[in-house]
Amino acid sequence: MSAPAPAEGSHLSIGEVLNRLRPDFPDLTISKIRFYEAAGLVEPARTPGGYRKFSAQDVERLRYVLTAKHAHYLPLRVIKDQLEAIDRGNGELAEAALPDTGLRFDLTPSEVRLTREQMLEETGLDAEQLAAIEESGLLHRRRGGYYDGDDVSIARIVAELGRYGLEPRHLRSFKGAADREVGLVEQLVVQPNTRRRGSAGLERSRDTAAEIATRLARLHAALLQAGLRHTLSP
Repeated sequence: MSAPAPAEGSHLSIGEVLNRLRPDFPDLTISKIRFYEAAGLVEPARTPGGYRKFSAQDVERLRYVLTAKHAHYLPLRVIKDQLEAIDRGNGELAEAALPDTGLRFDLTPSEVRLTREQMLEETGLDAEQLAAIEESGLLHRRRGGYYDGDDVSIARIVAELGRYGLEPRHLRSFKGAADREVGLVEQLVVQPNTRRRGSAGLERSRDTAAEIATRLARLHAALLQAGLRHTLSP
């Protein structure tokens, strides 16, 4: 449930803004709020000491940005154009709906660190099943010998597909396709921004890569649906 907006005339710190918005946008971080400020999407006031002071309008503006980005997959440049139109009097900040539950990419590093024993306990797999998934190249332990949150998700999905008779070896082509898409996004986003330094540049790269990845995933789903429809048509 959304936290109530601050009273008109009152101001919140950046941490308080995070606490208000995070129930609806769990992947929001302070660095992302700063990134949206650097992108000109929100302009909080400052105290004489330089601390940010967010108004009720600032909080709703951020909610608008987050909803447009996550629920409607709009690029930030489009969201900025919409906000500028609103600032000129062409429309209002609608009360934002909660993000949908569809596929969303969060490219911030996973904080999950699991040993092999913890991985088996977390996923419910046995050692033989986990070994088969690793041998098929679908996941592998990171440097330091741990598994992260992505490994957990992949292992669970592979286990679910196993109930339909799909074994890890049948899924190698999916890993190959994903690797090719990663290479494409890297070519479009990561390599051109290698000279960009600082958290703002990294956040921008992640944001753009997530937008592209979301659309690639939606294209894959649309193609799969179209192919199956054709196959199952009378």
